[in-house]
Amino acid sequence: MKIKNWLILSYLIVMILPIAAIYFIYISLSDYDEQMDLKEYFDFQELVFDLESHLHHVSLYDIQPEANYEHLMDLVSDSIKIDLYRYDGISLFSTMDTPGTMKFFRMNQDVLYKDLNEYQKKPRTYSVKRLVFDQEDRLVGLYEITKGRNAWVETSNQHTYFMMLLFVVFFLGLYSIVILVINRKLNQPLEQLQLHMSAFAKGKELNQRLVKSKDEIGVLMSHFEEMKVQIKETRDALVKQQQEKEYMVASLSHDLKTPLTVIRTYTEALENHHLTDEERKEYQAILYKKLEHMKQMIEDLSIFTALQSSENRLATVQVNGEEFFEMLFSGYEEPCSRKNIHLITKLDTRNYYELDPKQMIRMVDNLMDNSIRYTPVHQRIWLAAISSKRELPDWVFSELQNEVNTWRKDGTIMLIQNEGKGIEQSQIKNVFQPFYQDDASRGKGATSGLGLSIAKIIMEKHDGKINLWSIENKGTLIACWIKERGSL
Repeated sequence: MKIKNWLILSYLIVMILPIAAIYFIYISLSDYDEQMDLKEYFDFQELVFDLESHLHHVSLYDIQPEANYEHLMDLVSDSIKIDLYRYDGISLFSTMDTPGTMKFFRMNQDVLYKDLNEYQKKPRTYSVKRLVFDQEDRLVGLYEITKGRNAWVETSNQHTYFMMLLFVVFFLGLYSIVILVINRKLNQPLEQLQLHMSAFAKGKELNQRLVKSKDEIGVLMSHFEEMKVQIKETRDALVKQQQEKEYMVASLSHDLKTPLTVIRTYTEALENHHLTDEERKEYQAILYKKLEHMKQMIEDLSIFTALQSSENRLATVQVNGEEFFEMLFSGYEEPCSRKNIHLITKLDTRNYYELDPKQMIRMVDNLMDNSIRYTPVHQRIWLAAISSKRELPDWVFSELQNEVNTWRKDGTIMLIQNEGKGIEQSQIKNVFQPFYQDDASRGKGATSGLGLSIAKIIMEKHDGKINLWSIENKGTLIACWIKERGSL
């Protein structure tokens, strides 16, 4: 339940239940009072009936000595009172009189004769007034019987105290339950969340897991855990980037050391005046080659750094696949023929694509440069672009046909396959890492080690993917997957 709805419901319960409890207690006491009242009424009627035979003597309603009324004192108790009045309102006798009480005062007759023969119930007494007549039906006086409701008053007081005590207990119990529920619903989850946040801020992890509810605090906990995951991923990414930077610096320093040493050595050798012209040309060619290699390394590093920048955006345009790949694959015949490598090209695309031509050219240049470098003389390189609805060329290594078909599903695939020694399976997982070179290549100026890393970044920025398969002593296949935007 949402906390807002839960709080509204709790408020209604806290407001309504005490009122309901008071009403229930009141109804219970009222019902008891009614039963007690009925019993008191019948008891009073019985009392009046017993006393009437003694109070209807005409002789009692003349002015006379108080001793003549002593027998009436035996008929009453502390809770019963009898008052006798003459017909003209003069007070003759009262069982509650004390010594020194004024006798024979005259009562107001309007008050005296009011509510005759009616049972009068008051909070503390029951009373009744009745007239007395002689044998000739002449009014001689009246009597008033009053009985104190002592039992009812005492019971009423007890019930009042009991009701107050019961209400206080109920009130304290209700609010104790509310406090416990609030503590469980709000305080405990918030304290738990606070502990986890404090521990996370200090770089620690608590063994106790967050217990999530289905309210706003549970949502907050879920967001906190999502934030933790994102922050951890960011931290890990920063650590990884820092490690990559350190590795890049170390690798770059190592890779630049060899050409710089060669440049220094041959530069010093050129100062020797005894060199022949042929030797000078050879040394200059070596210097030029090493300088070109260093230039290429610096350019690759610059491109790699630029592509990693979050501000770097591709300048994509919609291209015709057939025309674009024909342009993209052109120009590699000459470097292949220089090394006596046979290049085989195949185009089978009928789609539109959203691509950055400049970056795609750079990527294919890097991949072809690697393939040419590691392809032995008189061997072959295959270059192809095949749409998703076309069959793979039959020259794709038979061992890889099924895996490549599964991998290329729903997209155009660009293939670069070369014959050669291949790459050891233990090294394939590292080939896309920056500055990675196998032991045979490192230090010989073969490559900067960034070509495949740059190709991977470019493909990911195009929402594509890249993969490499290699068969030892047979060759290597690199495949780039590109999303198709429509058919021609």
